Amino acid sequence: MPIGAADARFGHSSWHDDLVNVAFGLVLLVAAAVALAALARRFEVGEPFVLTIAGVIASYLPFVPEFDVDPELVLLGLLPPLLYTTAIRTSLIDFRPKKVSIALLSVGLVLFTTFAVAGVVYWLLPVPFSAAVAIGAVVAPPDAVAATAVARRVGMPRRIVTLLEGESLFNDATALVTLRTAIAAMAGTFTMWEAGADFLGAAGGGALIGGVAAMVLAFLRRRITDPVLDTSVSLLAPWSVYLPAEALHASGVIAVVTCGLILGYGAPRWQSAASRIAEHTNWRTIQFLLESAVFLLIGLEMRHIFEDAWNSDLPHTTLLLTCAAVLVTVIVSRPLWVFPSTYLAWQIEGRRQGKLKPQWTGPTVVSWAGMRGVVTLAAALLLPSDTPELATLRLLAVVVVAGTLMQGITLPWLVRLLRLRGPSHAEDLLQEANLLQQATSAGLAALEDNISEDTPPEIVDSLRHRVSQRAQSSWELLGRSESQRVTPSGEYRRLRLVMLAAERETVLRVRDSGTLDQEVLQQVMATLDLEESVIDRVEEATDSGDPPAAPIEGGCEHLRDAPCVRVPDHPDACSECLDEGLVWVHLRMCLGCGHIACCDSSPGNHATKHFNNTGHPVMRSVEPGESWRWCYLDELLG
Repeated sequence: MPIGAADARFGHSSWHDDLVNVAFGLVLLVAAAVALAALARRFEVGEPFVLTIAGVIASYLPFVPEFDVDPELVLLGLLPPLLYTTAIRTSLIDFRPKKVSIALLSVGLVLFTTFAVAGVVYWLLPVPFSAAVAIGAVVAPPDAVAATAVARRVGMPRRIVTLLEGESLFNDATALVTLRTAIAAMAGTFTMWEAGADFLGAAGGGALIGGVAAMVLAFLRRRITDPVLDTSVSLLAPWSVYLPAEALHASGVIAVVTCGLILGYGAPRWQSAASRIAEHTNWRTIQFLLESAVFLLIGLEMRHIFEDAWNSDLPHTTLLLTCAAVLVTVIVSRPLWVFPSTYLAWQIEGRRQGKLKPQWTGPTVVSWAGMRGVVTLAAALLLPSDTPELATLRLLAVVVVAGTLMQGITLPWLVRLLRLRGPSHAEDLLQEANLLQQATSAGLAALEDNISEDTPPEIVDSLRHRVSQRAQSSWELLGRSESQRVTPSGEYRRLRLVMLAAERETVLRVRDSGTLDQEVLQQVMATLDLEESVIDRVEEATDSGDPPAAPIEGGCEHLRDAPCVRVPDHPDACSECLDEGLVWVHLRMCLGCGHIACCDSSPGNHATKHFNNTGHPVMRSVEPGESWRWCYLDELLG
């Protein structure tokens, strides 16, 4: 029987054609999003802005179909994985010292913005106050995707990136619970006490469910050694937490974030190395695809939302005035809250931890990094169909998304204007080399404790050589001598890649001859691929910063002749930073005079300035566990 006849007999043709059209549209959407995101990265332009503008332009093309974004699809299909992939990469250790700051932003700022916008909307539009609160909750939360994408591309200081990520993880929950309460108020089933109880119950229930789910998933992952099965569990985790929480009327957002933070923190103990690498790669890919598609969808939706509002009964003057007033309110309310809350958080937790009073530059950047995104658009679509001035309220959400994404374009300029320095690659390499040296020492000690009489000496020597070479290669990256641009480990990687290419060609020739079984060939190819992937990761990390140079040797006379200066048990502060009102990152000590100054990652860069002023060539780290020295003249480590 012909296929077409079978389709007609079973009523297959209509739904099959619809399914093919939907699948074709999704493929085109994702392909366009990936191509535009790659183009934005190529020219170092903000991906959210490029994708959104491209979506707006595409919506006017006659051959592009109208996209109606289902809000449930966004809240159930896109939001859980996007929040989860951010949460598992967020450091719980970095999160804890900023818990007060994050709470003030993710809860206090959202509520402050909600009611500020509600007041403006209630004053300018003929809507009940509950509807004004609803649109205020819609536009209040900055987007986790936009904040993370822009912050990391700009190269902000890590303390600001951590604060923005923490805020964007939890503010969606505050906004969605507030929106749910406002919608209930529009239906007439609302009291202030019920609203407070609903908010606390949703937040507490979400945290509890997320914690329990994390423990269950951790129990399973301890017993799963197959990377494929472990990755499958990881892909199910966001929805396995979000759906039960929502079914129990708790916050699915808080449940997902709580679960992700716990699992990310415990992954090194609960998962095998192969599972962690597979999970990291898969979630990076998923995050890239979802983020790119989301901003393109936002652009595709803007035209139709604007046309609906423009064709409503509201006067155009009132419509434009309201859009401008709401956008200004959203932008202005953020610094009005951020500055006092920053200093309040310092009074509560920063002063007790011995931190200096925050400077105005950090809160300025945080105030300007309030980009909105997919959650705002999806929440606007959740407004009931009988909401007064529904088309206008949805347009307000679109205007806020577009206007705040423009902030993302100007954010790099603001960071440069304020001279905020991002993480120093050299300092990162120093920390990495020190940590790897400590790990190597622990590994060698464990080796000595576990050598038996039956252990062949050549095995012990081989293990010692491998771990020592790994530690040495990390130190090699820290030199900057122009006379030797190739490190021994770099030359090893280059030659090994040449060898692997020749080995792979030989395996492929044997495969094409058909003389060996496919399983044998796949096993050999997997062995080669695994070794090459390790080398590729090292090459990627090396190429991301300063060029490699000479290895650390004892040929520097300044390092050899540097005087022995006692390192204080509790190093003092950087006096220049105190005078200039700056905050240092790490402290260094001049071995010529014992002067304490800040590192290159610090805004003041006073250790280098001290060398320029005095000519003392050698300094050393005074951070706990670090004993390296640096020669400014020869640019070598000792």
